[in-house]
Amino acid sequence: QVQLVESGGGLVQTGGSLRLSCVASGNILTIGAMGWYRQAPGKERELVAVANFNGSANYADSVKGRFTISMDNAKYTVTLQMNSLKPEDTAVYTCKADSIHYYTDLGGDELRWTSLDAWGQGTLVTVSS
Repeated sequence: QVQLVESGGGLVQTGGSLRLSCVASGNILTIGAMGWYRQAPGKERELVAVANFNGSANYADSVKGRFTISMDNAKYTVTLQMNSLKPEDTAVYTCKADSIHYYTDLGGDELRWTSLDAWGQGTLVTVSS
């Protein structure tokens, strides 16, 4: 199976910086895209940023110019550098990986290939005013 593990959340003052990391583990061959979503209390989950296998990236308007996402295709990791943080950035940030192509060893040199999307558990980011 595939697992996503996040790290880097915490408490920071307004204007500060945090760096989130997410690593995918398992018998992975490729990942199409990795990104970060966030959900603030009482609000719906929203896309923060996504990095694609081809090197392109997309950002929510609210974080453009402040956040930078990068994906390491070889290490199946994605990082989100968050600068100039604001109280409204406070949320649970969750990593998502799309189009994970991985295999399961069935024994006897037989492999089963599967593609799926996966979510991490989430990490809390709190920005104090």
